[in-house]
Amino acid sequence: MIAVFVNTATVLAGSLIGILFRSHLRQSLLDSLIRALGLCTILIAVSSALETNALLCVIFCMALGTLLGELLNIDRAIEHAGDAIKARLPVLGSNGANFTDGFVSACVLFCIGSMTIVGSLEAGLRHDYSIIYAKSLMDFVSSMAFGAAMGFGVTCSAAFVLVFQGALTLLAGLVGSALSDAIVTEMSAIGGVIMIGLALNLIGCTRERIKVANMLPAIFLPLLYFPIVGLFGA
Repeated sequence: MIAVFVNTATVLAGSLIGILFRSHLRQSLLDSLIRALGLCTILIAVSSALETNALLCVIFCMALGTLLGELLNIDRAIEHAGDAIKARLPVLGSNGANFTDGFVSACVLFCIGSMTIVGSLEAGLRHDYSIIYAKSLMDFVSSMAFGAAMGFGVTCSAAFVLVFQGALTLLAGLVGSALSDAIVTEMSAIGGVIMIGLALNLIGCTRERIKVANMLPAIFLPLLYFPIVGLFGA
């Protein structure tokens, strides 16, 4: 778990540095920075999504996972959490306007990529922390840019990094034998698809904001998909 704490610390430190210097940046520059980050996110997301070896699994899990997320209304729950945090942090002032967008965007970016999934599983199964350490360095740079562009919501996403990545690491340690290479690959690919939705939100090229948080259950559905397919195949 030490690597998870390191990753959490890098997101905290990077975002706070970005917030510290954001007052020295023009709003037009911050807007351009968000779009640039969106384009970089597309590159990362597509590279993860193209790793799939079972396209039907991705489609099935995305459809069912999104349905579950809509029924649970995860996106709205996160918005309520963001509003509650903002209410307890009046010091945010006008900078709190983008709090929820920054929080959700940072959570997805830092927690849903292939490095998070594979790195957490490697840490839990083999106590190999090298992937998470490399991710921590990348997140430090990204969180500085996101902090400058989107504010304190990015800082608060560090708590989600700790919980989500820590849970994956512990899960891998407990049920590692059930996590085949095929399951890990498709979890990573589904994460890439969800990140494409995040990137489109950052660029602002959709008529309505894509509720990427409602798609999060899809990441875990390969754990059920492959055993079920195996039963029918048998």
